[in-house]
Amino acid sequence: MLDLAIVSEGRTSADALAATTAVAKRADELGYKRFWVAEHHNMASVASTTPPVLMAHLAAVTEQIHVGSGGIMLPNHPPLVVAEHIAALEALYPGRVDLGLGRAPGTDQRTAVALRRQAAQLSVEDYPRDLLDLMSLLGDPRDERSLGAHFRATPAATTSPEIWLLGSSGFSAQLAGMLGLPYSFAHHFGMGGTEQAVELYRSNFEPSPVLEEPYLLITANVLVADTAEEAERQAAPGRLMTRNIGRGRFEPLRAPDDAAAELEAMDRAPDPDPLRLRPDRERRGRVVGTAADAVSALDALVASTGAHELMVSTVAFDVAARLRSVELLHQAWRGDD
Repeated sequence: MLDLAIVSEGRTSADALAATTAVAKRADELGYKRFWVAEHHNMASVASTTPPVLMAHLAAVTEQIHVGSGGIMLPNHPPLVVAEHIAALEALYPGRVDLGLGRAPGTDQRTAVALRRQAAQLSVEDYPRDLLDLMSLLGDPRDERSLGAHFRATPAATTSPEIWLLGSSGFSAQLAGMLGLPYSFAHHFGMGGTEQAVELYRSNFEPSPVLEEPYLLITANVLVADTAEEAERQAAPGRLMTRNIGRGRFEPLRAPDDAAAELEAMDRAPDPDPLRLRPDRERRGRVVGTAADAVSALDALVASTGAHELMVSTVAFDVAARLRSVELLHQAWRGDD
């Protein structure tokens, strides 16, 4: 599962984080494999700003599920700082820590400057070098010039976290392949290009100390309910949030009926900017329906991509709807009655 700790209208960041905790605990009880949290900044709709802090909390209240970052935006942070945060988590919860890395800022340019402290550091050209430094600090040296030749994130590590590259375009796919790292594609963004990125990853893959063959995870928006009609109703807030993001609006999640009414009004009104997000992208990468509908759609996604794992992002106004989705999908995927 991927979670952003999304804030619902009329509620607080504390409420959002409590909901994330409840979903993580239920996913752990049901046997989901991973629970990743995102890094976003200065957004009224997202309470997940510091993945290592939230990961530590979630690992402490769960038993076996992997906790991870989906992802930490490496250009925002010095590699040594990231390495020390993650190495401490790995020491506390050995074998349960995933480090997913991205190269986007996870925010607007003004906030990115505040994070990085100077505009000159906004370039992502150093990303491959920073990645190699971070890998070396966490026990996977690939270059004798990397920081790992001089520093250790923890002085006496016995295990290392899983390092994943995340992406929604060809750059990270190629880099993950060249470094022989597992790769996660953000199909849930609805931007298309999934199969092309997957092919780039596989065609550029070179065996490494951590992987002999490509290993692929695909993320999709999934919301399951007892009926298709209820699923569509519960999915309306997430659809509206996606459309608003395309318009540069990062607002708290609206209640289902309010969101559906606003979507309907938007669909009736002419859009002066044809390049803005339209309804087709809201549904691309999104699975909404009954559990049987979801399993069929996810099976098709596996068939088209050859994914080894699927990660679901479930966005709903109320935590009860999210928990129900998690449970129904689990039952159907396992073939339980």
